[in-house]
Amino acid sequence: MTTVRRSRAARAPHRPWPMCRHCTGVALDMGSARTRAWVAGRGVILDVPTVTFPGAGAVYPIQRGSIVDTAGTARMLDRLLGHRLPRFTRPLVVVTAPVLDGYAYRNEARTAVEVLRPRSVLTVPSARAVALAAGADLTRPLLVIDIGAHLTELVLLVDGAVFDARRTALGTGDLDENTPAARIGEAVADMTTSMLRQDRTSLTVDALGRGPLLAGGGALRPEITCDLTRRLHAPLRAVPAPHTAAVRGAAKLLGVAPAHPSTAGTDPPAEHPPPPARL
Repeated sequence: MTTVRRSRAARAPHRPWPMCRHCTGVALDMGSARTRAWVAGRGVILDVPTVTFPGAGAVYPIQRGSIVDTAGTARMLDRLLGHRLPRFTRPLVVVTAPVLDGYAYRNEARTAVEVLRPRSVLTVPSARAVALAAGADLTRPLLVIDIGAHLTELVLLVDGAVFDARRTALGTGDLDENTPAARIGEAVADMTTSMLRQDRTSLTVDALGRGPLLAGGGALRPEITCDLTRRLHAPLRAVPAPHTAAVRGAAKLLGVAPAHPSTAGTDPPAEHPPPPARL
């Protein structure tokens, strides 16, 4: 389990960007099991397995929150999106990224996305994208539990920015007769306890009392949600269509994306690189 914590001084208020009205917008959520894409004016157009070569020779370029094959990821994006985007346009691309180890992921993702000839590439923490998709009140502390196929993140957002986070390399794709759904609930409960113990403020307590926001494919599994409710003693709030929440939240950021080519390859000023993770 890994963790990161950000001080209040490291957070900055969100400043909206002017909208680019002459560009195609693309939002991407690339997980180890599924890749989802949203295109401006068309909504979610892709929800497909994250594989480089479909079929018997399938190669999985993203594993447990890390891009392990950047060239393969680029080939996948070209195959999935290259023919779907208008010709002679340079899209604005917003990519979701895991909170922990997100620095490396963002760098590799930007390199892979270059195959789409983007005008600008922005990244957003998946937890923040989930909160945006849910229309959550970001002026109050918020816990986000994102249960994917091979990675589960617990993130505390304060003023919309990542304040603390934990993750475990365990998800719905790991469940079988030897790994029951209760293992995920146990891991999330342990991460929550750790976060509560290290938080010298009331932020985590307030967010837990408010009710964590639940997203990812795990939010569609009743055995997981029931177990989490029992273990956390808190009301869980599942995001509508939780498995596509991250890409829909990233799509919302396209409306405030940079308008000028000079911002290519940069993130919005509201997002700051996290400090080194603590083990």
